[in-house]
This record gives sequence, structure tokens and C-alpha cells, in this order.
Amino acid sequence: MLPGLFDCRDCPRLVQYRESVKPLPRFAGETYWRRPVPPWGEPGGVMIVGLAPAAHGGNRTGRMFTGDRSAEFLFKALHAAGLSNNPFSVSRNDGTRLRCAYLTSAVKCAPPNNRPLPSEVRNCLRWLRIEVDEVRPKSIVVLGRLAAQAISSVMGIRIEFKHGSYVDAGNVRVFISYHPSPRNTNTGRLSMEELIDILRKAGRWAGCDSI
Repeated sequence: MLPGLFDCRDCPRLVQYRESVKPLPRFAGETYWRRPVPPWGEPGGVMIVGLAPAAHGGNRTGRMFTGDRSAEFLFKALHAAGLSNNPFSVSRNDGTRLRCAYLTSAVKCAPPNNRPLPSEVRNCLRWLRIEVDEVRPKSIVVLGRLAAQAISSVMGIRIEFKHGSYVDAGNVRVFISYHPSPRNTNTGRLSMEELIDILRKAGRWAGCDSI
């Protein structure tokens, strides 16, 4: 999946940032990944699209939505919805497996302040196009406005960002959610119950009820 991704240097600003992130004190001694972060999971079910790897999450661990606070929230919801065997994602060796679900991001490298430039998003669309074609998801969950815009561009559909809504692209249903970042979860903008409900609906649409 995505041959050549690890060698991608299309965005000089992102390359410089991902390679220069200094470890937090609690991660002192760890060797950071500092490369484009690959997707993971099972094809053919629910594709979950985030914004980008976190500087001390995916950029550290080498796995999307792993080792940061957004991952903590998301994986509790994924587990409750039956899409993960564990309610956590802390490292590539933690034994966590996705079930009928595939995790990826609109931008593959950690951006400064979690804000990629429009040109950087455009550069990464080629990877997302390959994923949609090869994974063949039956449903997609976009986490946040930028992920929705990326999927809109890739699939050629209009997505009005409204949390809890959905739009159909042929047989694929795209579900829309706020991103599970602390900014949204700590303020109550996104509750655990809401995210579980969206993931369950996406799972049902994809035929994942039996997992």
C-alpha cells in the first residue's frame, strides 16, 4: 500500500518540521519515526480519515492515531463500536487491531501547530486517491473539516460540513464528525456517545455488524 510514501519530500516545510520535532520529556530516549505516517487496518469496510499525524503521536510512533490524546478518545469509541479489539492505541506493538476499519489521514506528515497549508493538502491528495481506489471502503468517516474537504476533492462530491450528517457518493456513505482532538472533546463539542454513534452507523452501512 502506497509504495514510495516513506520517501516523499514534496512539502519542504513539513519535511523540516517532522524531522526537527524535539521529544517531550516523557518520551526522552525514544527514537521518533519522523517520516510520512502510513495508514493501517482492514480494507473493504469503514475508512476513517483524520487530519494529519500528531507531532508526538504518529510522528513519534509511526502509526496513525497512536500515542496521543486524540487516539485515546478515538480508540475508546472504536472499541465500543466493535471496530477495534482494544480501547487504546499507544504503540505499533500494543496488540491493537482494527476490525472492518481502516485508519488514514488527509496529510501524511505532522504539520506545525496541526495546520497544514492548502498546498500541502493538495500534494497529499494523490495518496488519498490511491487509498480510496485500493481500499474500496463501503463507508467513510471524516474527522474534521479538512478531512471532509480532502475526501470531497478525491471523490468529486460536495460535502457540507455538518457534524452528525452524511452524504452518499454512489454506494459509499460519507459520515461527518468533529475531530476527536482535545480542543473538541474537552469542551464537550464532541462527546464519546456522539462519536460511538457515528462509528456504529458507519459500521452498519459497511456491513460490519457481525464483527
